[in-house]
Amino acid sequence: MKVRLLKDKEIKKSVKERYSKIAVGEESTCSCCSGTAPDIIEQAKAAGYSAEEIKSIPEEAIFGLGCGNPTALAEIHEGETVLDLGSGGGIDVFLAANKVGVQGKVIGVDMTEEMVKSAIINAEKGGYSNVEFRLGEIENLPIEDNSVDVIISNCVINLTPDKLVAYKEAFRVLKPDGRILVSDLVTIGDLPEEIRRSFEAWSNCIAGAMEKDDYIDTIKNSGFSKVEVVEAHYYTEPEMDVRLEGKILSIQVKAKK
Repeated sequence: MKVRLLKDKEIKKSVKERYSKIAVGEESTCSCCSGTAPDIIEQAKAAGYSAEEIKSIPEEAIFGLGCGNPTALAEIHEGETVLDLGSGGGIDVFLAANKVGVQGKVIGVDMTEEMVKSAIINAEKGGYSNVEFRLGEIENLPIEDNSVDVIISNCVINLTPDKLVAYKEAFRVLKPDGRILVSDLVTIGDLPEEIRRSFEAWSNCIAGAMEKDDYIDTIKNSGFSKVEVVEAHYYTEPEMDVRLEGKILSIQVKAKK
């Protein structure tokens, strides 16, 4: 039986539905998590968050999603404006907020209304006055041109069908000399077509992953320079398809405008 090609709108709808359910606790948060840890906190630690970082933010902001800790490598400074692409419950926004201080600002953008609502509640509980959450898509950011010092993102860009547009938007909103630090999944070699055409595999951050070299070229083609992979390791998830073993990499990439 031939499996039809997925359309961009269908992919976005499927991903949005999945993460809406995660935001309200109707579905497991194991998609896009790192390792096989049994609970959310351990998943966050496996992704690269320290116990101290986890304790410093509202626990409700931690969904166990992500494939890295971009705030650890982004060299965020006091007073800067930071943008988090696909901010979810706000984990990276709050960690960045602790670094930029009261003179700085962190903006989280997420396309899922339930995630944005959850993040706003978490910000109120944590008493954060230097954060803001906006509803929007990373291919059409609700952010002004040349207004951001640093962009971070954690295993989100692979969820969008058009990564070149997403990176061009990131380039647009960054100030001159601005920088990005993105954690994401990429592939080594081709993935089976039935996985590429699976809605579930898309929302699990697998089907949308690009081949590593193509991913790096996409960042360069959007205008960025000094593109560098600063960390990389093989990615696994609970019950991973054996055909994917050794083909998925979790990388952290930095670049400058």
